[in-house]
Amino acid sequence: MIHSEAGLNDGLLLPLAEAFFTVQGEGNNAGEAAYFIRIGGCDVCCNWCDSRFSWDPDQFPLVETGEIVRGAAGSGAGTVVVTGGEPLMWDLGHLCCGLKEQNIKRCLETSGAYPLSGEWEWICLSPKRNMPPTGDICGRADELKVIIESRDDFEWAERYKRLVREDCRLFLQPEWRSFKTVIPEIVDYVKNNQEWKISLQIHKFMHIP
Repeated sequence: MIHSEAGLNDGLLLPLAEAFFTVQGEGNNAGEAAYFIRIGGCDVCCNWCDSRFSWDPDQFPLVETGEIVRGAAGSGAGTVVVTGGEPLMWDLGHLCCGLKEQNIKRCLETSGAYPLSGEWEWICLSPKRNMPPTGDICGRADELKVIIESRDDFEWAERYKRLVREDCRLFLQPEWRSFKTVIPEIVDYVKNNQEWKISLQIHKFMHIP
């Protein structure tokens, strides 16, 4: 359920888990410089999540959206990636307006489990089985990124390929702990289904945030 405490339901305050300037490590924009804003809170709770520390929003300070925007602008980054947790648990309209005023490109990474808020220039949808996407997020996604942990995940990927736009970029990403096991299957799958590309978590190979 979307958080409704005073100041949170309108997006003027957000539980900020962390914010940092780095290089995008996954998906279509991998290798590009970006300022990451990680919003605390997630009840999707994937068993393989590599940012479990972000799940409990009460562990993080409530930060004024304007202060978050100033941090992004001060970093010198031309692109911001808003991630989580599941960032759409919160109203992101004010955050997007502030970033737009600073001429910063706004990218969202989401499971799509909550209604879309905010105005985005790039939406990466990564659907999860335990809380599937809702609303019109599939039709709005610029990028579909499906995590592959087992062979069954290929069927899940194909299900959402049929729901996104024809021009949506399609990526299969090996679950990090299962990398050696699943990467040969992903390679074979992409060779036989060439509309898909492989997304690697290059930031982990480079040992950067």
